Amino acid sequence: MPGDGHKLNGPEGQRLMRAAPHRRAVPEDNIVEKVLRDTMGAVHTEDLFVEAVRDLVKDEVKAYIRGRLDANPELKAEIREAVRDLMQAKLQEAYAFAKLAKAGVKLGLELVPPEMRAEVTKELAKIIEKEVGAILERSG
Repeated sequence: MPGDGHKLNGPEGQRLMRAAPHRRAVPEDNIVEKVLRDTMGAVHTEDLFVEAVRDLVKDEVKAYIRGRLDANPELKAEIREAVRDLMQAKLQEAYAFAKLAKAGVKLGLELVPPEMRAEVTKELAKIIEKEVGAILERSG
């Protein structure tokens, strides 16, 4: 409060709170940005190192498993057959989803008023053609 005799109150207190005129905030900001960039760069380097070590460990585990499978041809054949069955099941699942999607589109078209059905069907065909074309381009 003014007049209570404390040195931090009044014009002297305000002067103490101001930054010294010779100090600039811009270089400090640059230093902070530089430290953050350097720190983030170090983090990325550490991530890269950890990822490389993880890949090396995975390669060793794969080599160990391959060695064990090569030593047991019956087990290797059993695993191949199981993987083949799994892939076939996944393809059947995808086919079932495609059939469900087709039935869903048919149901959706049944819900469209008859006077709009031709227009909606044409637009839907364009969308499907575009999407299927994009899928075929990616897979080809």
